[in-house]
Amino acid sequence: MKKTLFLILLLPLLSFGQQDYYSDTAVFLTGNELLLELRLKLSIHNENYTYGDFRDTTLITDANSEDSSEVLLIYGFNDTDGDCTTDRTRANNLFGGDTCEFNREHTFPRSLANPPMGEANNANNGIVADPHNLRPSDVQRNGNRGSKKFADGSGNSGDVGSGNWYPGDEWKGDVARIIMYMYVRYGEQCLPSLVAEGELQEGTDMLQVLLQWNVDDPVSAEEIQRNDPLEQEYGSRNPFIDNPILATNIWGGPAAEDFWGVLSINSVEATTTTLYPNPADTFVTINSTRNYNQINIYDILGKKINSYQLTSESNHSTIDVSSLQSGLYMIEIDDTVKRLIIE
Repeated sequence: MKKTLFLILLLPLLSFGQQDYYSDTAVFLTGNELLLELRLKLSIHNENYTYGDFRDTTLITDANSEDSSEVLLIYGFNDTDGDCTTDRTRANNLFGGDTCEFNREHTFPRSLANPPMGEANNANNGIVADPHNLRPSDVQRNGNRGSKKFADGSGNSGDVGSGNWYPGDEWKGDVARIIMYMYVRYGEQCLPSLVAEGELQEGTDMLQVLLQWNVDDPVSAEEIQRNDPLEQEYGSRNPFIDNPILATNIWGGPAAEDFWGVLSINSVEATTTTLYPNPADTFVTINSTRNYNQINIYDILGKKINSYQLTSESNHSTIDVSSLQSGLYMIEIDDTVKRLIIE
């Protein structure tokens, strides 16, 4: 039997991307239900991907968009001060362990996970090799950060408080979205409180400072360029890069941007509807307190699939969904939008 679940959205119909990856994912859920839905999605990945593989992957995921022969260095901020430890970019052939070379930074340090992630050996896979947690970093700056916890600050990256680390104004959003990913993917092994200082968002395990960083430092083009090649190589994406409001819809806090234009938590009201009983697997009944004039069905990229002109005087309308494949659809009903899930 095909099942349906609707969400009413008081928004105009807007398209959103990443259709193939999220087509089987209930991204419209909220709270712990959404967290668990994303955790299930992220569990599907390339189990053979190794820590050593990231050396080649980073030449694509972290390439400088202005010069493809360079990579971007997390925590970096100045290429012109004569101090290579503050560099924001580095020639991509300077990978190594010497001064003014770059290596791989575990944004969520291996030693802070509980239990720890294990050795960063090129042949190792699993959590230690997860490329969503890895970023190129100047060798010395990586050492300066070490396994210090993140804490709030301002300006460029560096030490703050009592032995903590501020990632820098340019990178704090990146860091927040990486930690959110790691917590959703690995659960209590990567609790945010293990890696950052601050107050918890009420009723959750997420830190308020990370939710604020997710808003204050919006997703950059450099972050966006990581997800497609990582999906290809590793088999998963960072959902909080694809749409930062997913963090708001799970943990609350300040409202992040809704890239897809349909997930604003303040405009979502959950409701249910039943399938039309005859036959139960091909028709769906849309109940209403008023009559509808027209129903349009769209795929999640906004392409219209079908349109129905309605003349019924009753308070429900029936549409045939037998031609639709399993997945997520949007139904425009006069001035409102509903989501249709077909399983």
